[in-house]
Amino acid sequence: MSARRRWAMVMTICLGAFMIMLDTTIVYVATPSLMRQLSAPLDQVLWVFNGYLLAYAALLITTGRLADLWGPRNLFIAGLALFTAASALCGFAQTPAELIGARVIQGVGGAMLAPQSLTLLTALFPAERRGAALGIWGAVIGVSTMAGPTLGGFLITYADWRWIFFVNVPVGVIAIACSLLLIPDVRPGRRHRLDLVGVALGSAALFLVVFGLIEGQPNAWSNEIRAVIGGGVALLIAFLVWEIRQQEPLVPLGLFRDRDFAAMNGVGAAVNASQQIIFVPFAIYTQSVLGMSALFSGLTAAPLSVASGLVAPFAGRLADRIGGKYLVMLGLTLFAAGVGWFLAAAHVNSGGTDFILPLGLAGVGVGLIFAPMTTVAMRRIEPHQAAAASGVLNTTRQLGGALGSAMVGAVFQSQLAGALSTRASSHAGRLPVSLRAPFIHAFSHLAEKGLSLGSGGAALSIPAGLPAPLHRLLASLATQVYQLAFIDAMRPTLLLAVGLLLAAALVCLFVRGRSESARVELEKAA
Repeated sequence: MSARRRWAMVMTICLGAFMIMLDTTIVYVATPSLMRQLSAPLDQVLWVFNGYLLAYAALLITTGRLADLWGPRNLFIAGLALFTAASALCGFAQTPAELIGARVIQGVGGAMLAPQSLTLLTALFPAERRGAALGIWGAVIGVSTMAGPTLGGFLITYADWRWIFFVNVPVGVIAIACSLLLIPDVRPGRRHRLDLVGVALGSAALFLVVFGLIEGQPNAWSNEIRAVIGGGVALLIAFLVWEIRQQEPLVPLGLFRDRDFAAMNGVGAAVNASQQIIFVPFAIYTQSVLGMSALFSGLTAAPLSVASGLVAPFAGRLADRIGGKYLVMLGLTLFAAGVGWFLAAAHVNSGGTDFILPLGLAGVGVGLIFAPMTTVAMRRIEPHQAAAASGVLNTTRQLGGALGSAMVGAVFQSQLAGALSTRASSHAGRLPVSLRAPFIHAFSHLAEKGLSLGSGGAALSIPAGLPAPLHRLLASLATQVYQLAFIDAMRPTLLLAVGLLLAAALVCLFVRGRSESARVELEKAA
């Protein structure tokens, strides 16, 4: 196989990965538009993200194993076709329910497609050259994830929110055609049996756990939600017990004996959780607090994607030469430092230029993470286990994303509710006595309705018939309360992401260095 054909296949595989990763973040910048145009509260709009995430996370392990049966190329193409069709359905949706349903179908397509990317790259490239290919793949993952807000802002400003989905259709058609022409039908050395009991237990366990995490805050962590999560954990334990007894399990649990693979699963979960925690508050902060358009909000996030895209290909090559352990640690630390710097620069009167350096630093960190992380995780995975390992790695990342989404729902909204009440009380003293109690009471209930998250101080109903100066004062105070409360709530929420990233950096200390890895390989060979 010529080098030119091999790299053409890499770009085709990356095109599919670009679509599914772009759709994990491109929707965030549309949050205010979706709330306004579909008349949907925040809890419902969050399901536009979470419906996709739920289907995606619940099916990844199963689709990774199905690739052993039907071939990763065939499942890759089928996933592309389903994802492309579902994107069109998303664009034509007229109600929140229709959009959520189409996003669930998108998630199924993404789950069919995602594990095959790593499986195909592992099969097409020998270990000593895999880092370069994974560097390009990592660049695409990083750029597509971080470019989502920028591209989404452009499409929403100059077209409509529907085009954040329609844009996938021509890309998907091109990717399908290139896949049919270029990618060989790579098959594992032997045909695997599909563990149907494992599929049922594993998929049900992941569904219940992810659903419970997502719905926990909206349902005040009720007994029913706890029962759902408990049932998911029980099924997960049953799944593990079943898998241990199988000669050919759905998930080879022996993969986790490799501490590098186990550590990188934890790192991937932390990174995805952090991204979920960061993007939703960022999109609403830039548009509802700073008053940016969707386009300018997206452009404000551009330093992340640009820096990540520039760094990631070099990170893949460096991982081949010096190992990925310290590159991942450095990337996580820089990502955390960039988010912390962003928080320090985030004020009511901040401008887009205030965030160029913080987000650029975070982008450098992201660029250093993905390719080295994947190289380290897959370094000692045998080719016949690549599909299962890829499915596990992707699943833990998406479970991390579900946890991050739950944190946004739980921590951010609860912090905002308290901050609105506190700020309203502190500002009410500037109003006439008769208006102070209603002003405080209105803000005490505003976060619970989800209105303040999309429309700022304008969500507060101002009584008719007030004198013009008093009307202006009330509107001004309402805006100030919302803006300051939002920043008060955003800070502890994003600090959670910083903490997760730094904890993941510490986990990397358990990863083998190059010299230790070489010694282990020699011992195995002997």
